[in-house]
Parts: sequence; C-alpha cells; structure tokens
Amino acid sequence: MAGVVAPKRQDTRKFFENLSGAGKSIAVLTSGGDAQGMNAAVRAAVRMGIYVGAKVYFIHEGYQGMVDGGDNIKEATWESVSSMLQVGGTVIGSARCKEFRTHEGRLKAAHNLVQHSITNLCVIGGDGSLTGANLFREEWSGLLDELVQQGLINDEAARSNSELHIVGMVGSIDNDFCGTDMTIGTDSALHRIIEVVDAIMTTAQSHQRTFVLEVMGRHCGYLALVSALACGADWVFIPEMPPEDGWEDNMCQKLSENRADKKRLNIIIVAEGAIDSHNKAITPDYIKDLVVRCLGFDTRVTILGHVQRGGTPSAFDRILASRMGVEAVLALLEASANTPACVVSLVGNQAVRLPLMECVQMTQEVQKAMDEKKFEEAVRLRGRSFENNLSTYRLLSYRKADSELPNSSFNVAVLNVGAPAAGMNAAVRSAVRVGITEGHKMFAVSDGFEGFYKGQIKEIKWGDVGGWTGQGGSLLGTKRTLPGKHLEKIAEQIRIHNINALLVIGGFEAYVGLLELSSARDKYSELCVPMVMVPATVSNNIPGSDLSIGSDTALNAITDTCDRIKQSASGTKRRVFIIETMGGYCGYLATVGGLAAGADTVYIYEEPFDIRDLQGNVEHLTQKMKTSIQRGLVLRNENCNENFTTDFIYQLYTEEGRGVFDCRKNILGHMQQGGAPSPFDRNFGTKVAAKAIQWITRTLKDSYKGGRVFANSEDTACLLGMRRRALVFQPVSQLRDETDFVHRIPKEQWWLKLRPLMKILAKYKTSYDVSDSGQLEHVTRIRPKESKTSATI
Repeated sequence: MAGVVAPKRQDTRKFFENLSGAGKSIAVLTSGGDAQGMNAAVRAAVRMGIYVGAKVYFIHEGYQGMVDGGDNIKEATWESVSSMLQVGGTVIGSARCKEFRTHEGRLKAAHNLVQHSITNLCVIGGDGSLTGANLFREEWSGLLDELVQQGLINDEAARSNSELHIVGMVGSIDNDFCGTDMTIGTDSALHRIIEVVDAIMTTAQSHQRTFVLEVMGRHCGYLALVSALACGADWVFIPEMPPEDGWEDNMCQKLSENRADKKRLNIIIVAEGAIDSHNKAITPDYIKDLVVRCLGFDTRVTILGHVQRGGTPSAFDRILASRMGVEAVLALLEASANTPACVVSLVGNQAVRLPLMECVQMTQEVQKAMDEKKFEEAVRLRGRSFENNLSTYRLLSYRKADSELPNSSFNVAVLNVGAPAAGMNAAVRSAVRVGITEGHKMFAVSDGFEGFYKGQIKEIKWGDVGGWTGQGGSLLGTKRTLPGKHLEKIAEQIRIHNINALLVIGGFEAYVGLLELSSARDKYSELCVPMVMVPATVSNNIPGSDLSIGSDTALNAITDTCDRIKQSASGTKRRVFIIETMGGYCGYLATVGGLAAGADTVYIYEEPFDIRDLQGNVEHLTQKMKTSIQRGLVLRNENCNENFTTDFIYQLYTEEGRGVFDCRKNILGHMQQGGAPSPFDRNFGTKVAAKAIQWITRTLKDSYKGGRVFANSEDTACLLGMRRRALVFQPVSQLRDETDFVHRIPKEQWWLKLRPLMKILAKYKTSYDVSDSGQLEHVTRIRPKESKTSATI
C-alpha cells in the first residue's frame, strides 16, 4: 500500500528453467485467521515446488503442527492439491499457537523440520504469523546448536540444515498489511459484504428502513470503506478516521436530507473497530438508538460476522494467490544466507518482493499513529490506495449545498459506448457527482453516439444517480454506433447544448470513436473540447489500459460456472468439459478465467496452435485420467481460430478420447456480460471516473481562453488507463500505433505472461520468463508527487 521504489534493472532475461529445486525441501503452512484464497496459494506453491524438482511438505494446523510434528508434517503430491482451488478457508488447517511464542516451542519446531530436512518455509498468514517466522529464522542457528548439545541431532544434520529461508504471503481479509495493494481474501470478503448489502437494500427499500451493518476490521477500516464506496452507503465509520465531535447531529441531518430527496433507505456501515475522536467505541446499537431517538426512522442492525471469512474465493483472490504461490517458490529457490526474509505481494498488477520486517514495521506504525491519535498520519501510512478510497468516498457521499459549490459554468456530457459492461453505472454515478461537486452542469447522453447525434441529451442531477453503483448493464443505454458518419450532427448537438467536455465510458468502439472525433477537430471547431475515455468492456481489449471496468465481473461469472461444471463431473468420472468464452479476439477472459478455474488447456488467438498441439493436449488429458484426478477443463476463446471451432475441438476430443474419457461442451455466452458488478468493478469504475472528471476540470481551466473553451492539442483527447502501477492519461492519437485494429486488440498485452503460469499449474513443460521477479524492493515513506498525467489507484 505504501509507495514502492523499483531498482534499476540490467537487461538480462532470466528463465525459471535454469532454477532447480533438486535436493531442496519446502514446507507450506497457513497460520492465523483463515482467508479465502489461501488454498489457491497452497496449491500453486506445492505444484511449483514439485515442478522444479523439490520435495514439498504440508504442515497441518499452522505453527501448532510444526511444534507437534508427527503426522502434521506430510509430503504433498501433485494430486493432493487438486480440487482445492474453489474451496474457501484453508484445507491444511490453521491454528493460533501460544507454544510457538516460547523458546521451547520453537526448539521443538526446529527439531521437527530438521528431521524432514526442511530448510525452506512458505508461510501464508497475517503480520503476526510472518513476524513469528522471521524470529524463528533469526534464532535458527542457535536452535540447531541447542539441538546438537542435547544430542537430538548430529553435527552433519546441523551442517546440512544450517540456513532457513522464509517467504511470506499475506492472507488476511482485513487488507491491513503495508506494502501490498491487496492481501489474499480481501476481495472475497468484499464479495460477501456486497452480496449481503445488495440483498438488504431490496428489503430496506420496501419498508423505508435504515440499516446499520457491522463489518470486520478491528484495527483496519479497509473493508468498511471499500464496501461503503461500492454500495453508495450514506455514512461509514472506520478506526483510521474518527468522526469529528458533533457527528451525531451531522449524520442525522444527512440521513433526513436523503429521505427528503426521495431516497427510501439509508445504509450505514461500521467497522468493528470504529471509534470516536476520544477513542470511545462506536457500536451499531449506539447508532441505531441514535437514529431512532433523533429521527424516528425504522432502524435495523445486521452484524455480518464470520460470513465474511467464508464462501468460495473470488476470481481475483484465486489469481492473486496463484501468482503469489509461484512467486514465493521462485523467491525460495533464489534465497541465500544474506537475503532478508521477504513477502511476495502485488502492487498494481505486478508481483513484487519486499523485505518482511520493513512491511511489518510499517504496519505496526499505523497502529502506533492511531494509538497516539495521529489519524491523518495513520491514513497516509496505510498507503495511497487507502487514501484514494477515502478521498473518493468523501467526494461522492456528501452533497454540498448549492451555495458552497464553485460555479464553473461548464457543461460536461457523459455517455456509454459499445456493449454493456458491469460497473458502467458506478462510473456514471461517480462522474456525475464529482462533476456537480466541481461546479459543472452534467448532461447524460442516452444510447451512445447514436443518441448523441439524435439529440437524446438531458441534464442529470445528483439524486438521479442514487443507487446506481450496484446495477448491472448500462442504465444510460449504450450502442456500438461509431460517430464517424454523423460528425456534423454531433457537432451541431455540442453547439445546441453548449457541451464543453466529453466523458466516454465504453469499449473498443469508444476508443475508435474518440480517435474519429479528435481527428475531425480541424473540420469542426465544436469538437475542440477536452475528451476523455474510461475503458469499460468485459473483453479487456483496450490499448493503453491493463484493466477495464466489467472484466472482473465477467471473470467471476466464468469462474463460478466452471466451478459448477467441474462439480457436476465429480459424480461421473473421466469427463472433459470444453467451454467457450467471450472476448472477441482477445484471450484475456479465457486465459485469466482458466487460471482462476484450474483449466488444463486454454486456446486463444494470441497464441497460435495447430493440430499437433491439439493432439498433445488430448494425450496430456489421457495421462491425467490415469491419476486420481479424473476430469478435465478446456477453455476456448470464441475467435481463437476460425477452423478449430468449439464443435471441431469437441468432436476431436470425443473421438481421440474414446474409451478413456467422454466430452461435454458449454458456450457461456451473454451471462458473462450480465449480473451485478463485482466489488472490484464498482470500486474501479468509481475511482477512474472520479479521476477522469478531475482531469476534465483541470483541462477546461487550461483551455478556457477569450470567453470560450478551445482544446485541439493531442493531449486533450485522452484515454485514462491503468498501466502497471498507476492510472495514466494517454493521448488516444499516441495509442494508434499500439493497436491491432483488424482484431480489435492491443499489440502487446501484459496478461500473456500469466499463460506459462497456467501451463505449469496444469503440469505442462513450458518456458517461463521470470526476469520481472527476483528484485527485492523497499517500502518507502517518501512518495513521488502525482503528476498531471498519472495517479496511483
């Protein structure tokens, strides 16, 4: 979460084939509170370890199992981690262990590890578990000396096990660990919260009720804050930001204003560690009594409790944990006596390694700042992602009085273009509200560019977008029509409605549309206004952005369906499923969905394949059917090959697998576009649209000359995309060279480097370029200033 500084790299590519685990023993354990996705991390670490030739052990029941030894330490096999990807919690068990905190306990643990020659530990847990692991490593040589003195091990055993290497992965639903954007389990916990909030909203709406929801987070308000952002809650209480004195009156006034504004329900979210500025706890019951006493509203309390830890992991958590598990094994293979214990983590969409104790110290400093009532400092230490969430929530939740608003006299139009994507409505809501707060008049265009040239444009107010965050599809209406043939009419509508800036939320058509509009500026002066595009498409095929609004929801739809399909095969053994996914020519959904669902093979357009590859895949599945895992999952992107259709592959597999396995096929179709947006898409849509409007405000000020807006430089027609670790504004004209217009995909796509990972976890021999990993970075306190063109998410 804190800023991370990357060291300079030499250009020497490094392949993991050159790293061998032969002769090494790795043990995997989960410790502390459980979190969804831990199993995916265990599975990835075990399979990667076995793949590189190491011996891998499970340590059951966390540190307790390490201290007790015996049957708790068991060798893992490839098959033993099958079918655990979709299971919540941790299959190998976790326990809080007092004994490990004592010197005697750690001595026993060391003895048990030496007996199995285990000198590499992969620990999945929270900061307490990781601190314990680090202490264990620091004491290691002393513990071995004691064991030798007591005659429990000989000198040879002490010599051959002289170094203990430790790599941590953070599994915690609270997302309370500094140095990482997301910890394993956080996204799934948000899924649980949002499912409950969405369900509660329908009943609250019916009865005009106020609901107070308590979510987990004793020391960290991340879950409360992000779920409040994702469901548009009226008020949120978090430990890092206690409300100012007199908050009771402010809150009641806001709730009654919302009711007067025709809003039939109120949602208040409270983190379990919420406090006021005098360190006094704020409980859901206290809030309920307050609302009933002051306003007389029918109020109910719901405490979510352990529901948040349960259930199946989301697609995001499975991918995060799988990437981290593989990265952890690489870090162990490369560790030496003088490398510090590290945690593998994700910043933006990049895997990084950070010194474990730097992260732990930073995490403890947050608590110290909170204890000393230095709340601004605590928020800053939580990292930029947390700060951004907080500032976006403040922007959107509290409506200023008209008299307090700046008067910009600018008109800004918002439209959706292309196919619908879940999260578009959250982006529109955010844009409208931030725009109003910045003093603009906001206009909504129905049905994309088609509605634009037909004049379907009307002003949209703060209250019009209430409750939009959780709605799927596009409430404004969206069409694939491009503006090219209707430029004159669009220019006319811009003139009639005096539109000074455009925000386009959509897919590939939106990008092409923006290119057409910006290149027609010479001909139509009306088009010389700031324009910005926010990518929203399930296919995630927009150049200039690693992620698009809507793709996370689609991935979850694919993953859920694959889980069900796999389960249906558990009764009938030896069955292979061939599943077709969307994405046009872009293989993102198929590849990343395949990684999250545990697919054996994924066919995509970007990686050409021929009949020999198909033959090899069938043989691979035939071998797999001889083991205890008797089912297969094959994903095929809809346009991966015009001749090797889904039917062709289905028939080929059926024929070639006769007598060994039978086949079924499934086309997922439009269910990938539908459904309520996932928490990630709601949050991502909300934050990028807010950033886009702030850019529009700045650009309008810069281009307002002689009483009118005139913007015709290429940097006034931009795409706002996520690139590696930051949100970046890029002129669309510069992205032209990065685009394959025929197949509607970027020429280079970051997720292709996840493909070898998927193949390794499915037991295929493959080459894997790990040049990106292996550099230990440092957690920093001094952050680079945000530039005008880039900002951190």
